[in-house]
Amino acid sequence: MSITNKEDQQAVTPWEVSSKVNYDKLIQQFGCKKIDDNIISEIETLTGTKVHRLIRRGFVFSHRDLDVLLKYYKEGKKFYLYTGRGPSSNSMHIGHAIPFLFCKYLQEAFDVPLVIQITDDEKFLFKNITLEESIKYGEENIKDIIAFGFDPKKTFIFSNVEYAHKFVKNSLKLAKAIKLHQGFKVFGFDENSNLGQIEYPVKQIAPAFSSSFPFLSKYKMCLIPAAIDQDPYFRLGRDYAKILKEKKPASIYSTFLPALQSESKMSASDEKTTIYLSDTRKKIKNKINKEAFSGGRDTLEEHRKYGGNPDIDVSFQYLRYFLEDDKELEEIRTNYIKGIITSGEMKSKCIDVIAGFVEEYQMNRAKVTDEDIKKFKQELDL
Repeated sequence: MSITNKEDQQAVTPWEVSSKVNYDKLIQQFGCKKIDDNIISEIETLTGTKVHRLIRRGFVFSHRDLDVLLKYYKEGKKFYLYTGRGPSSNSMHIGHAIPFLFCKYLQEAFDVPLVIQITDDEKFLFKNITLEESIKYGEENIKDIIAFGFDPKKTFIFSNVEYAHKFVKNSLKLAKAIKLHQGFKVFGFDENSNLGQIEYPVKQIAPAFSSSFPFLSKYKMCLIPAAIDQDPYFRLGRDYAKILKEKKPASIYSTFLPALQSESKMSASDEKTTIYLSDTRKKIKNKINKEAFSGGRDTLEEHRKYGGNPDIDVSFQYLRYFLEDDKELEEIRTNYIKGIITSGEMKSKCIDVIAGFVEEYQMNRAKVTDEDIKKFKQELDL
């Protein structure tokens, strides 16, 4: 679904996110619900753990039927997690890390299996790359994903090119039921769309139903953690759950990590304003110092007198995503507003946190072996 209006010049589809995103407006347009205190309290009660910082700070902000799923889980019934990755480059960036960090938290907190779809077919169909390039990117991204530390006994990673034929029955049932005009309306297809693009969505919808995987027969409900731009797939899929005689999947959505210079989504294709998980500390330092939009004043004197604006400061926003300590984060915010912390000091703190995260991640990725990849690509024994 594409959402545009003259005031915000906003466009949000699974393939395009431009300008500043009005998330409250997206909730209204997509028909999702906000994650409220009742949901947060229920998650903490059921898991016995504090909710993830991404929920606490409003970055994981909306849902479909999360309350229904939590009730289902409370009754002792089983669910599984489903997320995905569209491989468009050799290395993922820190924005791509967000949903996987959150998935890891959910997997551990609820002790549930996770299936991860590598949409190497989608990127070939929608991007100007060869099929061989897309497959290669997918293989590298599988290593990237394994490095986040998922449980290999409860995590299945599959490539659509290699595996999608195994759930072709569900894909075909969905493809027959969903009319072409619905695809045009929901996904913004037009006369220039190729046949592969039009056929693709059912392959992303099908894994949201447990009958697509033989090892998930006891897990009758699905929770999909994803960025909000992926909602059109699963909104449409929910409408056709009855075709497969399945439960409607629940979903939980996150915001986009902003690019260094703007409020728009970080993009792997814009090297200047993107921090990759393969970047060195030196590169990260240079990018943040040179490119990160600052909420500070024009001069140090003005900053000391009037203080900075953390709400528009990209370095502070990155700290909100990656710094775990709530108390420390609030102290940084307060001192920036008071002018005690300068823009340079804010960037320096951001560099330490982001570079530290990336360096630890790189050490984990270096340990990923071919044997690890084989384990994660094997169907689960649950």
